[in-house]
Amino acid sequence: MIRNAVCTGTSLTAFSILVLVACGSSGGASGETTRATTTETPVASMSVATNAYGDSMPHPTVTLSTTLGEIRIELFPEDAPASVENFLAYVEGGFYDGLVFHRVIPGFMVQAGGHQPDMAQKEARRDPIRNESDNGLKNLRGTVAMARNRSPHSARAQFFVNLVDNAQLNHRGGDNGWGYAVFGRVIDGMDVVDTIAEKPTHSVGAYENVPVEPIVIESATRGEDIQPAE
Repeated sequence: MIRNAVCTGTSLTAFSILVLVACGSSGGASGETTRATTTETPVASMSVATNAYGDSMPHPTVTLSTTLGEIRIELFPEDAPASVENFLAYVEGGFYDGLVFHRVIPGFMVQAGGHQPDMAQKEARRDPIRNESDNGLKNLRGTVAMARNRSPHSARAQFFVNLVDNAQLNHRGGDNGWGYAVFGRVIDGMDVVDTIAEKPTHSVGAYENVPVEPIVIESATRGEDIQPAE
């Protein structure tokens, strides 16, 4: 399967073939098959957790309480200030409460933040943000990144968790090399994320890779800040 984009918003018919592949289609414009490489490295011990951030600013945390368990996320405000501010605004406004993980692709990622259990779309409340994929952070297993459509600066509320190292989603430089902005990482509950990825999926109308049994974010709450290690 060609996997080179993580799209948001409307149904499959609204996007070019470049982004169709991320919504569950089996084809793509480039003709290049890019398969993410599975890693056995635990999330907590990856280099992304120890030497990519080196900040003194406290890192906010957010807990997603889902119907399958809790997922705790550490955010990186010095590397991705716009993405973190945007995500926290949605969390603190209760936007994610009651939404579902609406796209689940094993060996790739799980996505949430835009659809209700019946797959009705919830309209984002804030303007799109600048793409911060040029911040040097990589789409490694366990990292959390902003989803968007084919326009690089179109991310709003939807986000995804990388199940594996997805190098094809990283910033490649230049005006045409925009990737998907990493703004946090799972620090507890990656087993819950992996369980989500194991659930059977089907198509609902134009949407593919939708879990058969809705996986609901019952609440998204801000927790205590983390002081980064020196």
